[in-house]
Amino acid sequence: MQKILVAGAGKSSPWLVKYLLQHAKPKSASWEITIADGNSEATQRLANNHPNARAVTFDINSERERQQLVREADLVISLMPPSLHILLAKDCLLFKKHLITSSYISPEMKELDAAARKEGLMFMCEMGLDPGIDHMTANQIIHSIQRVIGELKSFSSYCGGLVAPENDNNPWHYKFSWNPKNIIDAGKAGASYLKDGEKIEVSYEDMFRKNDIVHVEGLGNLAWYPNRDSLKYLETYEVPDANSFLRATLRHPEFCLGWEAIIRLGATDESMGPDAGANTYKDWMSGLTKYSDQSISLAEHATNFSGVKPREKVLKMLEWLGIFSDKVLPENRSSHAVILLQLLQEKWAMQPDDKDMVVMQHEVHYLHRGQRSKLISTMIVKGENSEYTAMAKTVGLPMGILARHIMKQSIKPIPGVHLPGMPAIYRPILTELAHYDIQFTEKLV
Repeated sequence: MQKILVAGAGKSSPWLVKYLLQHAKPKSASWEITIADGNSEATQRLANNHPNARAVTFDINSERERQQLVREADLVISLMPPSLHILLAKDCLLFKKHLITSSYISPEMKELDAAARKEGLMFMCEMGLDPGIDHMTANQIIHSIQRVIGELKSFSSYCGGLVAPENDNNPWHYKFSWNPKNIIDAGKAGASYLKDGEKIEVSYEDMFRKNDIVHVEGLGNLAWYPNRDSLKYLETYEVPDANSFLRATLRHPEFCLGWEAIIRLGATDESMGPDAGANTYKDWMSGLTKYSDQSISLAEHATNFSGVKPREKVLKMLEWLGIFSDKVLPENRSSHAVILLQLLQEKWAMQPDDKDMVVMQHEVHYLHRGQRSKLISTMIVKGENSEYTAMAKTVGLPMGILARHIMKQSIKPIPGVHLPGMPAIYRPILTELAHYDIQFTEKLV
């Protein structure tokens, strides 16, 4: 019996595990899926007493526990936090196992490229949604343009995890469908992209300030902010001569307004905590904004302090969060960011029957036989509920499909540390994703 180790049982795992268990008894082989996490309740729920599933509680930082699981597996899929992938990767090298993750290739992971090639192992990273489906579909488009000897002039890729319109019932137009901590960290490292031949660098403080807009047919206008370092993908996508190149995250315009205010209030700071005497959210905000003028309310003062306009809209959004209330702060007050995260997890929680939505759109300008064309390629996926989300589906299924192909030997593993930009990977993956309604509509304008 072949064995697949799924390390991690968080928000991105339900569709992945469901897919693997659905294919656990093909005619040609039988699989055992080991679901390992520090949360025993989560692993048991995913295993659901399936005869081909094994739920294991383990400590990822325990070398003995971790290596035992990797040693027993034929293939490892890591859904662990990005910083922990490297632990499993080194074990995979030791025990000669292929590895799949959905996270960005870290410098530490990249350093394993030569060793993975030497051992004939494939470490496929960035195999989720964004990064993942974006790479596969972007390369599919770019390669098709190159085949007809077209000249790519501009490439923009936008992606966002949003709440479905029918469950959009808060002024932020946002609910959590993935790791909440990623929201707190979004943009902290700054970002860079290429516009009309000029390198644009954006600091964290300015990340949400511009509130640029992109139109998505059927949804209207959404705001975007640049996603990390877009420039490094010019070489990866083999479009070094592109005049403009952007990878960006989608949100509703109101979200960007409110989040800029949150940043300016200092509420995402992980280096400092509240004043010693702060006991309520009101105390916390009073200290952060140095509130002393009793002639106006704390909410008005904080909104003015942030400097974000329109003030009335921002004030209502901040008030809705409850950051000016007399409610007692949580026990963990180690930093401003920790306090904020715990509050957001409560306020932005999906209800059991809520649906999320994933939106991805590529906009490509190119020349073909001297004629300028613009291609818009759009994907909109809705979730089923708060567990089987669109986010879990679009992150988990690409990894699951690749794992199945490797186990069946219908995709030959490519040694080294990679992202999925090669036709041998993206063609079969995108073909099968379409069977799960993860597909794009294209429009020439």
